[in-house]
Amino acid sequence: MTSPLKIGLMGYGFAGQTFHAPVIAHCAATALAAIATGQPERARADFPDAAIVPDLDALLALDDIECVVIATPNDTHFDLARRALERGKHVLVDKPVTLNAAEARTLAALASARGLVFAPFHNRRWDGDFLTVRTLLASGELGRVTHFESHFDRFRPQVRQRWREDAARGGGLLYDLGPHLVDQALALFGAPESVTAFVRTRRDDATAPDYVHLVLGYANHDAVLHASALAAFSPRFVINGTRGGYLKNGLDTQEDQLKAGLRPGEAGFGAGNEAGRLHVLLDAASGGSESERALPTVDGDYTGLYRALAASIHDGVPFPVSPQDAIDVMTVIELAMQSAAEGRTLPFVRAG
Repeated sequence: MTSPLKIGLMGYGFAGQTFHAPVIAHCAATALAAIATGQPERARADFPDAAIVPDLDALLALDDIECVVIATPNDTHFDLARRALERGKHVLVDKPVTLNAAEARTLAALASARGLVFAPFHNRRWDGDFLTVRTLLASGELGRVTHFESHFDRFRPQVRQRWREDAARGGGLLYDLGPHLVDQALALFGAPESVTAFVRTRRDDATAPDYVHLVLGYANHDAVLHASALAAFSPRFVINGTRGGYLKNGLDTQEDQLKAGLRPGEAGFGAGNEAGRLHVLLDAASGGSESERALPTVDGDYTGLYRALAASIHDGVPFPVSPQDAIDVMTVIELAMQSAAEGRTLPFVRAG
């Protein structure tokens, strides 16, 4: 049996504590070997078996670390990932992998030249609702998609004093939730033909964008991607096609479960997702009648990302989110910023 992938976690703030450390520690394919943090007491209390070190240099000095996971503020991702790759470590970087496409290309090229894995942390591909949507679209039950809408909205009217709300550090919803929305759309439909965007600051005292509305143009449909900090009511997915439609409300349950202390492998983890509604044409034998029913949402599985990471590093299996995917996501986000600033639709040109 292959030994677990030994991971060193760089950063133990919200992302490190919530999305990375507990999932790494409870995934059979990975082991949380070390944590680099300025909050050693909390990390040591949570994971007493992990080595606790003060910074990236100390983390890289640990010979048994195979992969470094970067879970730090957005504006530090590029430098930390570059240094880890230069020291011969595989790297997984939280979203956004960098603040622009050029930096993402640099990391991808560096990893390729050294035979290392450079993996984007787009964990929302393992959300239960996205897994359900992917299966539904692959089935063809909706016919040809004519409209796709994906929301990641919350109601958070108060601006908090933290780097995620600081535009100078890569804060704001375009960089925070935008990568998830864009990556899911590209995973379903491939690269778009065009990008149109509205990026706004709506809350009192906000300095970073808290309203993002993107339209990715495809040959036969648009993909509308929306994130807002002032949305008390919102769907998660709305999809229409030539044979029917699908509506899903409610976000995936795993984030709230992790915040509450539930861990992968424990009863109920990843479960409890709200069912969607499916409305479709029946076959010709039914006289062209229509049917509407609940479509259960499959359970989410964030450990799937880390199992895939271990398989990529230990067995050479391609990681499901490629470096090119990360570059494409950052290209769309750059185009979105330009589109919003100039008030026009821009063509998407892939940068590889």
